[in-house]
Amino acid sequence: MDTVRALERIEELRRLPGALLPILHALQDEFGYIDEEAVPLIAEALNISQAEVHGVISFYHDFRRTPPGRHMLRICRAESCQSMGCNPLIEHVENRLGVKLGETTADGNFTLEPVYCLGNCGLSPAMMLDAEPYGRVSAAVADSLIDSMERRA
Repeated sequence: MDTVRALERIEELRRLPGALLPILHALQDEFGYIDEEAVPLIAEALNISQAEVHGVISFYHDFRRTPPGRHMLRICRAESCQSMGCNPLIEHVENRLGVKLGETTADGNFTLEPVYCLGNCGLSPAMMLDAEPYGRVSAAVADSLIDSMERRA
């Protein structure tokens, strides 16, 4: 984390009503995660305890505490996708990458995350690789997408 840049982002937002969430989102957008070193900076700027900052970070599952992989692979777990086979797809991708949902591969190439709706219900099961949504994803399609990202690395 770039401390100077983090302090700039915090200062830009600290006067907003309910500034903690906007600050956390801004830092995650900037750095990809909320670095532990940012917690005391945020607490001091907002005159709250570090425990309060940690509490909010741990409450909202979208906040990351570690750097994400180069590629974000999100698999939808909403009802439509469950009914169309997302669980076997998740199991396949977990085995393929050697990580569970919420983890990052040892090489830092992929972070695998659950998501609870991609708005692609008519094409279930759905996933998103980086910012690109995919529908009717089979194990073969997932493998092809993963292979294409691995070739780019």
